[in-house]
Amino acid sequence: MEEEIQTREVLLRRYFHLSFSYMEIIVFLSKFHGIVLSLRQLKRLLKAMRLRRRTEGNSVPEVAQAIEMELKGSASSLGYRAMHQRLQIEHGLVISRETVREILKIVDPEGVNRRSKHKLKRRQYKVKGPNYLWHIDGYDKLKPFGFCIHGAIHGAIDGHSRRILWLDVGPSNNDPGIIAQYYLNYVRQIHGAPRIVRADCGTENVHVAAMQRFFRSFADDSFVGDKSFMYGKSTSNQRIEAWWSQLRRCNADWWIKYFKDLRDAGIYCDADIIQEQCLKFCFMKIIQNELYRVLKHWNTHSIRRSVNLESPSGRPDTSYFLPEVNDTRDYATMVDDHDIEVAEEMCCLQNPANGCEPEFNELATIIMEENGLNMPETYEEAQIVYMEHLHHIGNIQ
Repeated sequence: MEEEIQTREVLLRRYFHLSFSYMEIIVFLSKFHGIVLSLRQLKRLLKAMRLRRRTEGNSVPEVAQAIEMELKGSASSLGYRAMHQRLQIEHGLVISRETVREILKIVDPEGVNRRSKHKLKRRQYKVKGPNYLWHIDGYDKLKPFGFCIHGAIHGAIDGHSRRILWLDVGPSNNDPGIIAQYYLNYVRQIHGAPRIVRADCGTENVHVAAMQRFFRSFADDSFVGDKSFMYGKSTSNQRIEAWWSQLRRCNADWWIKYFKDLRDAGIYCDADIIQEQCLKFCFMKIIQNELYRVLKHWNTHSIRRSVNLESPSGRPDTSYFLPEVNDTRDYATMVDDHDIEVAEEMCCLQNPANGCEPEFNELATIIMEENGLNMPETYEEAQIVYMEHLHHIGNIQ
């Protein structure tokens, strides 16, 4: 009984800090965890846990310190709404959005001015519901430094939620086996495939196309088999293409500048294969962890009401997992575990460890062990470990 209470409190705290409303918390607890609470019970439990939203529980200096810490990294590209959400989720701070806006104006006036000059231009998009249409694409702006990002957005490209399904970094966006593994990992997670997958024309998508058509080969709708995968120009793959601009503003721009600074300072040379492998070894996991944060923040942020009534407002996670809220349904086609295993054996390829060649990964791991180094958790630590590896490899040569 005590263990059940502790589990309930962990879930309550998690959903609260993700900024879900009281009713959303109640539905998620009931639907996915079998915990049934009334609104009155929920408020009483949150009060007992001292979780409040209407009062500012943290001091301005405390919030300002957290903001200044975030501004040292890729969060320097975030606006006040996204920063407010990050402070709630990552730091557990209780503060108003207006206070965050005022603090940012004081501690980062240049950033506020820079962001205010750019406005998102939205297009209207109509799809029936969650898992009706997935858009997949690769993001190559970090490719000069050895990092390629691949992701799929689920929502208004997928009809409703605009939820990011996966956001992964790897050494290549051109290997169809790696792209197929991203796709299949998510199919396995939800035990289903979408009605349609939309992707750019390119050989990197051939395995995804084959698996999607295989999973939908016996469907009883008009998008059966070959019709369930659509190729097209990247310019018309609008949902995912539009979202990449979000990623660039809130994360990728910072990393692009950081790696360019390393190159300009002579610390990194992209023509040196050893330095490229070393950069991947030291930074790949850190970038991936940041992408997980971007994914989590986007999926739990609240989208404002739009003139396009086919694209619902609210949190992507809510629209995706609770389609009945928007009078629609989940359009996923259930996939048998055996079919998933067959597809994986035929088409998939795992990302290499740390994005490196196996031989280099083995050498770098030995250097870590012999010199008492730990895998870095921040970009500052990663740069130090990167320099250490170059030093020791230089001595070996």
